[in-house]
Amino acid sequence: MQTNEREFRQCTEFLTEHDDFLVVSHIQPDGDAVSSTLAVGWLLSCLGKNYVMVNEGPIPRRMAYLWESEQIIDLSVTPLDHKYKHVIAVDCADFSRVGKTREYFAEDAQILNIDHHPTNDGYGTTNLIVPHAAATVEILFDLIRVLELQMNKEIATAIYTGLLTDTGGFRYASTTPKVMEIASKLLEYGVDGPGLSELLLEQMTLPQLRLLTRALNQLVISEDGKISWVTIDDEDMRLTGAIHEDLEGIVNYPRNIQGVEVGLLFKVIHENAVKVSLRSNGKVDVAEIAQNFGGGGHVRAAGARIEGTLEDIISRVVEQVNLQL
Repeated sequence: MQTNEREFRQCTEFLTEHDDFLVVSHIQPDGDAVSSTLAVGWLLSCLGKNYVMVNEGPIPRRMAYLWESEQIIDLSVTPLDHKYKHVIAVDCADFSRVGKTREYFAEDAQILNIDHHPTNDGYGTTNLIVPHAAATVEILFDLIRVLELQMNKEIATAIYTGLLTDTGGFRYASTTPKVMEIASKLLEYGVDGPGLSELLLEQMTLPQLRLLTRALNQLVISEDGKISWVTIDDEDMRLTGAIHEDLEGIVNYPRNIQGVEVGLLFKVIHENAVKVSLRSNGKVDVAEIAQNFGGGGHVRAAGARIEGTLEDIISRVVEQVNLQL
């Protein structure tokens, strides 16, 4: 935290000097995005501030247990009645990831950008970016301590959720001694670690299992065995009854094959656009590849939305991976 002292100070000034905040995270939010949104909402409530938490779409159903999760407004269902001058964006690697929430930013909006992605370009008027943090909630844990707020079980559960999901159950290389120290402290507040692991990492919906089966039936491995990928389209989603959150974790299956260095998931958005998820076992910086296609992320986990046909996009992405290999 010492290396970001100035950024933490500017962040606390932003929070204490302003009011009436709009809190946003990235489109199709994951555990860290949802938990970070709620953590910011919690600390604003502790500071006596007015705020609204929103997302372009719904949060994952399995996150419904989190404190005030029902207060995150789904803009696809409920529009807001005015624009906000003070915006807090969490876990958004780049500005485009806020999606349609930007429609509610005032023209002269001041943005506090809190994130842990190394590819974040500092789009905020105030930025708190800590690339070595395992998750955005790790930064917020430090911020809560800087603000000298007393945590409770509810907010500890939210922060633990973000850490658990963004570290793959404390299995990824981002699981530092500090992460484990934070997790230990959170458990002291009564967080149900085993229960959250079961809910978030082990349990699958039946549509998700059916979707995984269809995806693995189409699995492809490169000739040298170092790249593997699966594709999912609208028909797969329709026939299995799956929803977006059921895609979670599928990209890990091709990556987990022995000898594979990079696993890929190509999700067809429509006939001229594909969402690509990239996972690396360490030898390839997939964040750099994602950036080449207008996306971003981390060395081992990244993504991008690419325009073009599925066949062309697969060819281009695989070529980029091969170049790094």
